[in-house]
Amino acid sequence: MIKPAARPVFLLVDLLFLAAKYLHMKFIKTTILSLLLAGASFAQEVKKSTADYLQDVSVTIVSAGKFSRGEGSGIIFSRKDKDDNTINFVWTAAHVIDNLRQERKVIVDGAPKTLVEFKDAKIVKVIRQKGRTVGRLELAAEVVKYSNSEDGHDLALLRVRKLNFVSDTVKFYLDKEIPKLGTDLWHVGSLLGEQGSNSMTDGIYSQTGRLIPSLNKYVFDQTTVAAFPGSSGGGVFLKSDARYVGMLVRGAGETFNLIVPARRMAQWATKNDIMWAMDPKVEMPTSDEMNRIPVEDVGGNFTKEEIAKRSLKRKQIEKEFPFLLRVELYNPIEAK
Repeated sequence: MIKPAARPVFLLVDLLFLAAKYLHMKFIKTTILSLLLAGASFAQEVKKSTADYLQDVSVTIVSAGKFSRGEGSGIIFSRKDKDDNTINFVWTAAHVIDNLRQERKVIVDGAPKTLVEFKDAKIVKVIRQKGRTVGRLELAAEVVKYSNSEDGHDLALLRVRKLNFVSDTVKFYLDKEIPKLGTDLWHVGSLLGEQGSNSMTDGIYSQTGRLIPSLNKYVFDQTTVAAFPGSSGGGVFLKSDARYVGMLVRGAGETFNLIVPARRMAQWATKNDIMWAMDPKVEMPTSDEMNRIPVEDVGGNFTKEEIAKRSLKRKQIEKEFPFLLRVELYNPIEAK
C-alpha cells in the first residue's frame, strides 16, 4: 500500500531534475539517481508489505460439530477496549460454522423457551518462517452474531477468546461508490482447507448486484478470483489498497464466484447494531453489553420437517452454486 508520506519523494525528484537542468551539478545528478533507486526499492517493499498484510489478517476457521468437520476462511478485525486490550473479531460465512449451532430447552418464568447456542469455533493461524511452515496456533472463538444462509445473509461474527492475539486489522471498503467492473482483486483463503491456508489468488470484479432467487433475496457480486472448497468466508480485497470489498461464499467454477459485498455486510451490521465490527469510528460496546447481543438475527424454523426441506433445497442449490467449504463427514456411530 503506497502511503501518502511517500508522495513528496517524487515531487522532490522533479524539483531536482529542474535544478540539474540549469546548474548541471554533479552531486544533484547523483542525488537524483539515489532517489530513483530508493523509489524502485520502495515499490518492491510496498508489494511485499501488501501481501504480508493480507496474510496477517487472514485465518482458517475450523468447525468441529457432532457429525461433520468443516474448514473455511475468515478475516480479522481488531479493536481496543477501555482497558487497552486488543479484541480480535473474525468475520466468516455462517455456513462455515452452522454445524456448531445447538438448541437447549429451558423454563423461564414458568414458560418453556428454546435457547440457541453455538459451540466455539477454532481459529487457526499457520506460522511460516524463511519459506517453511514451522507450526500453527489454534485459538477458541465464540459466536457473537449469526445470520443463516437460507433465510439470512450467510454472515457470522466471531470473537477470539484470547486477548491481544494480534494487532493486525482488516480495513473494509465502506465507500458509497461500488467498485467498477474490471477492478483488480486479491483473494486470500484456505483453499482446500487448512492444508492450503492463506493461499493468494487474483482476478477482477466481473459483475455486481446479482439476484439469484434460488438462493435468497439478497444481492451478490461476482468475481473471477480462483477459489476452491475452503475459500468460504475468505476475504476479497482491492489490489490498489488492500481494502476488503466482500466475502467469498459460493462458486460455480474456479473463476465464477459469488461474494457477499461489503455494502451488504454493512447494511446487515447497521441493522443489528454491530457496525462497530466494521467501522473503527463507531463506538464498541463493553464485553458485558456484547454478551447480551442476541446471537441470531432472524431465527428460523428448525423443526425436523423444516430441516429436511432445507436439506433437500440445499442439495439442489449445491449443484448450481455450491458453498466453497471443505467438509469431512463423521460416521454417526463413531461420533457417539
